[in-house]
Amino acid sequence: MKRALITGVTGQDGSYLAELLLDKGYKVYGMVRRSSTETFSRIAHIKDKIALLQADLLDELSLIKLMEQVQPDEIYNLAAMSFVPTSWDQPILTSEFTATGVVRILEAMRRVCPKAKFYQASSSEMFGKVRTVPQHEDTPFYPRSPYGVAKAFGHYITVNYRESYELFATSGILFNHESPRRGMEFVTRKVTNGAAAIKLGLANELRMGNLDAQRDWGFAGDYVEAMWRMLQQDTPDDFVVATGVTHSVRDLVVHAFAHVGLDWEQYVKIDPAFIRPAEVDLLLGDPSKAERVLGWKPQTDFESLVQMMVDADLARLEAIQAGRVIAG
Repeated sequence: MKRALITGVTGQDGSYLAELLLDKGYKVYGMVRRSSTETFSRIAHIKDKIALLQADLLDELSLIKLMEQVQPDEIYNLAAMSFVPTSWDQPILTSEFTATGVVRILEAMRRVCPKAKFYQASSSEMFGKVRTVPQHEDTPFYPRSPYGVAKAFGHYITVNYRESYELFATSGILFNHESPRRGMEFVTRKVTNGAAAIKLGLANELRMGNLDAQRDWGFAGDYVEAMWRMLQQDTPDDFVVATGVTHSVRDLVVHAFAHVGLDWEQYVKIDPAFIRPAEVDLLLGDPSKAERVLGWKPQTDFESLVQMMVDADLARLEAIQAGRVIAG
């Protein structure tokens, strides 16, 4: 039985990845931070099937002890301060988790289990002010947020450890990937939850920022399959994971509101408070290398993804109205 360690196991990607690995017969260990409030809603249905252990990306000694305890075959580093707007308010904390946190976990791996395989969650936000369209593995980075800068550091330090210490260390440059488990602060969930709430009479408007920004949106449940496939290769390498199709935030709004039979223009208000200091206008990934080498292709199109998320938010809000509570 292979042993996999997932940092960020309580997040969107971590929960889908844990499900995938359990289905494949892995013993799954999830790293969690010590907190006064537990946020395990995304993994509540599998919590009794995985081992949750405490450690912290800010504390290298805790990571070393964790590696010694688990002795993992595969390590998936999904933990980060992952909400881009917050990275402007907390740039130093973002760099500690999302940048130097990667160094700490790589150092722990190098010292304790150098034969393990390591996956680093890189991000399309590293491309930022894009140099080429679409973006591929060799496109130069030009990050436009503290989050993007921190992710670029994490990406390059992973390459550096791979080349310097001959570790099996790979990075997945994942473009935007969403699901009903996405946090409420992210624009996709904000829109789908907003449309559902207005449909049910729980809200009367949705305040938004830049509707013209364009993103390559996929389904998180599809993307964790690509993560796993990267660590099944004989040689470590980096891969763009994307759909190869772009949509604007306006497209997202239109589809979400149309799915519940509403005219979005009657409810959506532009609020300057939600405009980023430096906007990323267009992200469009070229997943051809992942398709060719990993045999991976996305299975969920944009319209199906939006409908899935709206339906989940409708069900959750209806349950709350009825006095029941469901995860999400």
